[in-house]
Amino acid sequence: MAQTQEVSGANHRLQTNTALYVGDLHRNVTKDELYNLFNQIGNVSSVKICENNLTGESLGYGYVNFSDPLIADKAIEELNFTPLYGKPIRIMNCNRDPRVRNNDAANLFVKNLDKAVDHKALRDMFSPFGTIVSYKIATDDSGESKGFGFVQFETEQSAKNATYSLNGTMMNGKQVYVGPFVRKENRESTSAASGDKFTNVYVKSQSISTTADDLKRIFGEYGAITSAVVMKNSEGVSKCFGFINFASADDAAKAVGELNGKTFDGKEWYVGKAMKKSERLLELKEKYGGSEKESAANLYVKNLNDSIGDAELKDLFLKFGTITSCKVMQDEKGFSRGSGFVAFSKQREAIQALAMMNGSIVAGKPLYVSFAERKAERKARLQQNFSQMRPTQTAPHVALAPRLLPFPLGSHSMGEEYLYGQTPPFIIPRQGEFGYQQHCVPGMRLVGQEPGGHGGAGAPMPLQPLVQQQMLPRGPFVYHHAHGPVAYGTGGQAMPFQSLVTALANASPEMQRQILGDALYPLVENLVHDSTTTGRVTGMLLDLDQPEVLHLLEEPNAFRIKVDEMINTLRDKTIDRLKSISILD
Repeated sequence: MAQTQEVSGANHRLQTNTALYVGDLHRNVTKDELYNLFNQIGNVSSVKICENNLTGESLGYGYVNFSDPLIADKAIEELNFTPLYGKPIRIMNCNRDPRVRNNDAANLFVKNLDKAVDHKALRDMFSPFGTIVSYKIATDDSGESKGFGFVQFETEQSAKNATYSLNGTMMNGKQVYVGPFVRKENRESTSAASGDKFTNVYVKSQSISTTADDLKRIFGEYGAITSAVVMKNSEGVSKCFGFINFASADDAAKAVGELNGKTFDGKEWYVGKAMKKSERLLELKEKYGGSEKESAANLYVKNLNDSIGDAELKDLFLKFGTITSCKVMQDEKGFSRGSGFVAFSKQREAIQALAMMNGSIVAGKPLYVSFAERKAERKARLQQNFSQMRPTQTAPHVALAPRLLPFPLGSHSMGEEYLYGQTPPFIIPRQGEFGYQQHCVPGMRLVGQEPGGHGGAGAPMPLQPLVQQQMLPRGPFVYHHAHGPVAYGTGGQAMPFQSLVTALANASPEMQRQILGDALYPLVENLVHDSTTTGRVTGMLLDLDQPEVLHLLEEPNAFRIKVDEMINTLRDKTIDRLKSISILD
């Protein structure tokens, strides 16, 4: 069994090793330059440089595919850290299996690294302990090391061996810390579980004349201090706050308890536990439950490709502003759920990101981006939407027409339509025979009014509907067919967008297509004014991914442009068809 697993693992590596990830690319590197570089090693199947969907600028990474895994391995050995435009590139095997990428047990966090330690030095340091899946030094916007990084091994045992051998060792004169990688949410929960145990103390509202020596003298009365600092600006002037680190957590807690609120040099001090930014945000959320501003700066993103993790999601949105948190949701097995959240520090940054990224194509899939809602808020909104869609007033007797769309959306033909799931007592007339009034629902007529006119002598008496006391709301009317209700606004307008989204969320995949088609048709008809073309364009729109269609429904300009584009496509196809027909035919 063990041998079988090893062979299976080897086969998996052979399959994935034909694709290489190339990172740290200079923004000026082109696809051709990357191709020419790797083609020196062997025949390259394809090359891709990932770009910003809006600006077309390089995102600094790409992929190179070979047909032979041995050539791919050779490319890593010979081309890794090759400088392009003066910047060394970083090459790794591309593993699209999220189970491997999200294997935290084999992932290590390395900190206290000297600024001179680069990607190559990090790889060389850990490579003796096993096969490395990925490695990275965290850098700032200028490309300078932040002093920490990550190394992921293929197996958990390799990670354990590296931790045992390297943790606490010296590198470039600094003692390196190597330990298991812990995700941010787990770090926060661990911090919360530790309770009041802390050694680092934060003090603010100091006098501008307070020095580090003053802090040492005052706080030193409560125990041994390892460090004390007063924060200063670029001109060396005190910012009126500082930090004191105790050797003992008990001494730190005692100092906070006795010094908080005391007055020194005419200033009342605030003394408390020094917290990381993430801890402060967590505390504020628990205290205030989150404000509207916070919600307005938090985005929900769905329809994500499985290859997109936390880091990739952050890279997509980083250009719009400062991101305070970023998370791709996962199931219990660690697989991506295809959705996530991105929180910005400012509301305007989130608004800009939503406007630019909603509907954009990322890794072959259109993103759906909206403001995040808390569970309670979403529940309340859905309840409100459903209550608005419920009947509230008795309408005149109505006879129901066939579905609005003149083209089939499923396997049901026109003859298969039933009113409220019952056998129809009469043959339903074609939609083209109806003349709609402005106060009536498309696909419905008032009893007493004849198809195509307003009744009159000699006109056949209308057949009574099966349901004469059908309740209809005063606002959006409801058009019923065999599959269920679809809401429309007065005068043939589509249902409100949120109601449409709600209806889609609660419908089966087959019914979702029907609902979207019924919502799109009148909007297309307003632009086209031709039933045949309207049907074809609506069908083309339904072939798009649902998030892209929803984006178009939210953006009238984009919708109009897309419809015009499809009309031109149909026209071009018609012209080409006519050209291909021989006169003699």
